[in-house]
Amino acid sequence: MDTAASPSKVGVLDKAAMILGTLASGPFVLADLVAATGFPRATAYRLTTALEHHRLVARDAQGRFVLGPRLAELSAATGEDRLLTAAGPVLASLRDTTGESTQLYRRHGQMRICIATAEPPTGMRDLVPVGSVLPMKVGSAAQILLAWEDPESFHQGLQGARFTAAALSSVRRRGWAQSISEREPGMASVSAPVRDPSHRVVAAVTITGPLQRLTQHPGTQLAESAVDAADRLTEVVCHS
Repeated sequence: MDTAASPSKVGVLDKAAMILGTLASGPFVLADLVAATGFPRATAYRLTTALEHHRLVARDAQGRFVLGPRLAELSAATGEDRLLTAAGPVLASLRDTTGESTQLYRRHGQMRICIATAEPPTGMRDLVPVGSVLPMKVGSAAQILLAWEDPESFHQGLQGARFTAAALSSVRRRGWAQSISEREPGMASVSAPVRDPSHRVVAAVTITGPLQRLTQHPGTQLAESAVDAADRLTEVVCHS
């Protein structure tokens, strides 16, 4: 974890940057954040809540500090315009074809961020708002974003994950991933990779829905659609 870049000599900014760098490795309760940064508890709390006010930091369902949605918005404004512009109609078409919720995720450290989504107008949905910060330990999108990583990142990412190295080997072989009740009981998902010109995975297209519709083998009915949508976005990225 690289949280110790050269100080800028603007102390408060250096400390804020260190907090953000620390949170890139995953959720932290305040006590662990204090231990990781070496800041006094009052300082860590004051800076972290200030960053939370500006949506650079958020809290997960357990109340732990995580990277906030504003980071995804800033990232989108600095070079991902073509991908995001294309994602809207591609996800909407995928939603209309499958009848299920669709999302686009990018990895940020040890978390993944939803940067685009399309929800069906009615029925049981898996609503994930744009800017949602989710863990890299569960879900088919996390599998996609980890499966093709370098060996060090790959093995580090598997620590505490709900999926195994063997599962990710299968993901690489077939080109898509599925999950069943990993992130949320009763829900399933299928994801496929979006790649850049160097063939690096830069995002994951995901279809999510209830098990009662997707069954215990969601990839059987949805993998082809997910891969097709991801390939359409890969073409945008590679020709932008």
